[in-house]
Amino acid sequence: GQFALDYSKYQLVKAGDFVMNHMDLLTGWIDISKYDGVTSPDYRVFMNTNPTIFHSGYYKYICQHCYTNRVFYGLGQGVAGFGRWRLPADIFMNFVLPVPPVDEQERIAQFLDEQCAQIDFAIAEEKRSVEEYKSWKKSIIFEAVTKGLNKRVKMKDSGVVWIGQIPYTWTCCKQKYVIKLINGRAYKDTEFEENGKYPVLRVGNLFTNSKWYFSSLELEDDKYCENGDLIYAWSASYGPHIWEGNKVIYHYHIWKTALSSKLDKRFAYYYLQALSNDIAAESHGSAMAHVTMERMNNSYIAYPEIEEQKKISAYLDNTISCIDTIVSEKEKLIAELGQYKQALIFETVTGKRKVV
Repeated sequence: GQFALDYSKYQLVKAGDFVMNHMDLLTGWIDISKYDGVTSPDYRVFMNTNPTIFHSGYYKYICQHCYTNRVFYGLGQGVAGFGRWRLPADIFMNFVLPVPPVDEQERIAQFLDEQCAQIDFAIAEEKRSVEEYKSWKKSIIFEAVTKGLNKRVKMKDSGVVWIGQIPYTWTCCKQKYVIKLINGRAYKDTEFEENGKYPVLRVGNLFTNSKWYFSSLELEDDKYCENGDLIYAWSASYGPHIWEGNKVIYHYHIWKTALSSKLDKRFAYYYLQALSNDIAAESHGSAMAHVTMERMNNSYIAYPEIEEQKKISAYLDNTISCIDTIVSEKEKLIAELGQYKQALIFETVTGKRKVV
């Protein structure tokens, strides 16, 4: 965490006080403090002034619902794009709240405490399972592209720490001798068009960013990416991808690969995944901004004859597809549990679901 140089202007917080991040209504939160302490002067601290009429736990759930479902967000002011979308004090103080009998408020809060704890536990278990499957997936890929599928073959030392032992008949060499990395193109803002001839593929487009830039520039052939090309994102979220789509210009933060005839494309794809996992593990969880071409070119790859590579690729395609399906189902369940939790809170705090 971060430590302030001066705590003299911080606000005192007592156990039972509400603490609210009213500056960022998109990612902020509100909760009841379990501790005596201090918090940033930019946060909002307030207390329940009449516990005989208002039960704090009940209003905690109402306020959290207003964050999760962006009720407060709709009342905010400021600059949302820069994470400064605030809930002004006058709007907050005049926010209309339901006031059921206090004993009913207490029953609702106790009911939600119990139900939400069970849902949160189920979500945590599913998330843990997802991480285990993802770790297993990495292990399967590593074993296949460095050890092959036959566990009874004679082995030899590759001489490379992260690869370790490899089958005796396999070749091990620097990546640059069998995989050529081709730089994408850097763009000026003036070169982008709203409706250009070619989409410009950026790293974000390989993940969740649906915003595309376009350009009508006619470039060298190797600056275009075609359907089926093996590419590698080297900045931010680094790793290999096989492009599935129309012809695009690929951005500077992406390399296109040109493979030796000694390599099967999908085998190379899985090898690059294994290498990326090793690079990530080497960084010990710290954020790595990018992978250099020098690092990639001088990394080692072990590989068998092309026919054995194809068998390994087919095995991984099938196995990884099964794991990805399981992970997708679990992530869907996590989302559904989260949605159920929010629906349960809303229905209960607004009296649509009775608590006895």
